[in-house]
Amino acid sequence: MKVKVSRRAHFNAAHRLFRPDWADDKNNRVFGKCNNPNYHGHNYELIVSVTGEIDQETGFVMDMKVLKDLIRSEVEDALDHKNLNLQVPEFRELNPTAENIAVVIWNKLRPHIPEDKALEVKLYETPRNFVTYTG
Repeated sequence: MKVKVSRRAHFNAAHRLFRPDWADDKNNRVFGKCNNPNYHGHNYELIVSVTGEIDQETGFVMDMKVLKDLIRSEVEDALDHKNLNLQVPEFRELNPTAENIAVVIWNKLRPHIPEDKALEVKLYETPRNFVTYTG
């Protein structure tokens, strides 16, 4: 029997969506207001889910305190109150779209989650816009 457990987290970050190899008019056409050269911010909501068998000894799929601490150390400490383009190494060459941020978060967490467990990252950029990545 597989069960999914989830932990919600939050971080604030600024970013700019643009490609330096594109002209300003193309960046403006594709990314609109998100191409603001002075950046813009979001209050990101994150839901990290782990799916697997329930451990018969503990009753846990995964200890939620361990998951909470992982999210804090691997995600919140790395991204919260940061300019993603300028301060986060993963985005020096990668456009920090919600899709790419979700993949980066998944890649940061995956090595710390047991291999027999499935990992899902759901990232809300706004209350109505979100992405889900499962690897």
